[in-house]
Amino acid sequence: MPTTSDHPMPGGHRSYWGAIVKFIVPLAVSVGLCWIMFHNIDFKEMMEVIRHDCDFRWIGLMLAMSIVPMLLRAIRWGIQLRALGVNPPVHALVYSIVGCYSLNLVFPRLGEVWRTGYISYREDSRFSTIFGSMISDRFADLVTVGIVTLCTFILAHDPIIAFIRTYPDAYEKALQIISSPWVWASFLIAATAFWAILSRSKNSLVLKIKKFLQGLWGGFATIGRMKEKGVWLGLTFGIWGCYYLQMVVAFNAFPLLRETLDASGMIVTLVCFVLTSIAMGIPSNGGIGPYQTTLLFGLNIFLPLLQASRSASGMPAVSPEQFHITGAAFGNVLIASQTALQIVLGLVVFALVTLDKKHDPAPNSRPNLN
Repeated sequence: MPTTSDHPMPGGHRSYWGAIVKFIVPLAVSVGLCWIMFHNIDFKEMMEVIRHDCDFRWIGLMLAMSIVPMLLRAIRWGIQLRALGVNPPVHALVYSIVGCYSLNLVFPRLGEVWRTGYISYREDSRFSTIFGSMISDRFADLVTVGIVTLCTFILAHDPIIAFIRTYPDAYEKALQIISSPWVWASFLIAATAFWAILSRSKNSLVLKIKKFLQGLWGGFATIGRMKEKGVWLGLTFGIWGCYYLQMVVAFNAFPLLRETLDASGMIVTLVCFVLTSIAMGIPSNGGIGPYQTTLLFGLNIFLPLLQASRSASGMPAVSPEQFHITGAAFGNVLIASQTALQIVLGLVVFALVTLDKKHDPAPNSRPNLN
């Protein structure tokens, strides 16, 4: 992988400490959330639930399905790159996507830098050009998650509000904050001040932020220049549709969760899907910690509906402890299996990358990284 210089850059110590912080903070988030979720759970009982209740055939099917969105994501990114005059083969794009996921398990966000550098080096293209397209690719996912989240809140409004109302003090305070004109006025003033500072300040940090935002917009604007916008939108729908179907399939692995799905309908899988998708944006190692925590929270929203369904059928109620342990077992099986798959695929891909030398630039040729 090329570097801008073989000599230490000024401010190297700051970069060193910055790298440490970027590693420690995600690790602390993962460990902290795992502790919060598990410190009241009987680990042995959870392992018994996994051993006796989990049907791993459904987990295997879910993992097999996870290959599809990786391929679709590689093809979608290829459309954006072609709009910039860069045309890497599909297999190289697949390598970049899989390698990105694998590296993010160790060092969050390093994967995005690696996949940009790999394609830039392989295709002898400007790093900034590839990086802009990568940003637009991720920003498109952010917009998609935002739209799906809004739709989910509308569809699941009743069970979500009913769950929130079980904590009356928090519910009232949240309503007061949301409805307060002072909150909205403060937000408007802060946004205006931020824009004014960004527009006029010559401070080096402000200029870096401004350049980053310009790169973000410039990369996203490539979507408007694409010739295959319809295909790109179809691939986006396919990627996130596959992610959602994986959640639906996984629910069938545990009898209690399959019963919850029957009692609540597909909305329970949609809520869990949205919450875990948001959780993957939290700085952590591969989503470990935030993923299980948000999944368990989403499941608990629908516990009252499961209890009502059981009561109507004359079945005994499920204890909150039993439901909590099953939910924790479910989250751990999902994240552990997905992490294991990413590690295996990552090892295979990095081996293939070392063999993929046919289109590497000549030894004396280096892409312009500016």
